[in-house]
Amino acid sequence: MGNLLDKKTGDASLQDQISALEQNLRSLLGDRVSSGTNIREQHGRDEGYHAPCLPDLVIFPKSTEEVSACIKMCAAANLPIIAWGAGTSLEGHVLAVKGGVSFDLSGMDTIVKVSAQDLTATLEPGVRRVQLNTHLRDTGLFFPIDPGADATLGGMASTRASGTNAIKYGTMKNNVISCTVVMADGRIIRTARSASKSSAGYDLTSLIVGSEGTLGLITELTVRLYPIPEKIAAAVCSFATFQGAVETAIATIQMGLGVARIEFMDDHMMSALNTFSGTDFSEQSTLFVEFHGSEIVVKEQVSLFEEISASFGGEELKTAVVTEEREALWKARHNALYATKALGKGQEVLLTDVCVPISRLAECILETREELDASSLVATIAGHVGDGNFHAFILVDPESPEQIEEAERLHESMARRAISLDGTCTGEHGIGVGKRELLVEELGEAVDVMAAVKAVLDPKHILNPGKIFN
Repeated sequence: MGNLLDKKTGDASLQDQISALEQNLRSLLGDRVSSGTNIREQHGRDEGYHAPCLPDLVIFPKSTEEVSACIKMCAAANLPIIAWGAGTSLEGHVLAVKGGVSFDLSGMDTIVKVSAQDLTATLEPGVRRVQLNTHLRDTGLFFPIDPGADATLGGMASTRASGTNAIKYGTMKNNVISCTVVMADGRIIRTARSASKSSAGYDLTSLIVGSEGTLGLITELTVRLYPIPEKIAAAVCSFATFQGAVETAIATIQMGLGVARIEFMDDHMMSALNTFSGTDFSEQSTLFVEFHGSEIVVKEQVSLFEEISASFGGEELKTAVVTEEREALWKARHNALYATKALGKGQEVLLTDVCVPISRLAECILETREELDASSLVATIAGHVGDGNFHAFILVDPESPEQIEEAERLHESMARRAISLDGTCTGEHGIGVGKRELLVEELGEAVDVMAAVKAVLDPKHILNPGKIFN
């Protein structure tokens, strides 16, 4: 597929180079090195629609020092390095488009330290979101970033993930305090100390977070924690019109109502969720909302939201305060990808996202929905509309060039619409291989500055090549 061995089987010197690297890696890692087809296939795809590209080798380091030593070996062999966490990315971040070595960091899953007094946790990159919150449950603290998938924290930092709680707690950009990073030459650096703020030099933490593995491999990170709210209440509200739901979300944010989550699903998505999850939601445009705070604050928030939603044609608010009911509600929301995929037989989902200023949100979603309706492809919409971020889930037959072309046209049109409204082509999925040209359209010469930084920190261009830049 996409690996060097498959593309250049006649190049004996290249095969010798890879074989020599494999021997060197085995001298350090033993049987934690694999060239087997099944393992390579597993590490040559993510949950996006992009065609698989297999690495030549997969390794499973267990420490920062092992990562450093392995990077030095790859750099000496001039072979690409791709970081792997859980494979839940959506824009081809883990695809080995130029072959090379996949560094599977999922085994580096130790929670090193929880400092309850400082509201921080230090952990290895393979720690998963659910694992961390399970570990924290007796501390009265939690980590709020929830992209839906049970992703690794290293992967979430690398793609600058956010998700349903971002409206209240921010994204990974706001919640990573410092990182330990192995650079392209094997140097180990720490981007910051653990203080809650710093003015010491360049903000290297922010540079690494969101760099998609193109500047260094994160081997440890310190993240912010938050007290578990005294009271949590979730609510569902359906609307007769699409505009009513979106305008309610906009008004809720503009009035400063401190919601923790406010999620939009269009009628197509609600129908898909009911079919997939066996739920009985009204199959209309719907908002899922969650409120965090004290008993009094949450009660006031629910009451105010009910007034706002009613003014835009919202139906009676259905609330859930019992943990099991709330979890069932959000599980249904997190099943959006699989619910849409179940609408088709053997089809894949091109899942894209954009983000616009909230004042332009209704316009952007409406025009996107109209274009989707005019297409021959089936598509649903959902989004974290509290911060202007939404997704289109477009079903496509991977064996049909015509459908792939149409899906990509819709995807690019949606992204360009967002850019024209002073928004972004990706609110949280990242650039990967799928949005490189769109990044140039969005930021122009700023991309040249990014490429210059990349060239200095990774002069051989071995760290996740083909991502972000052509």
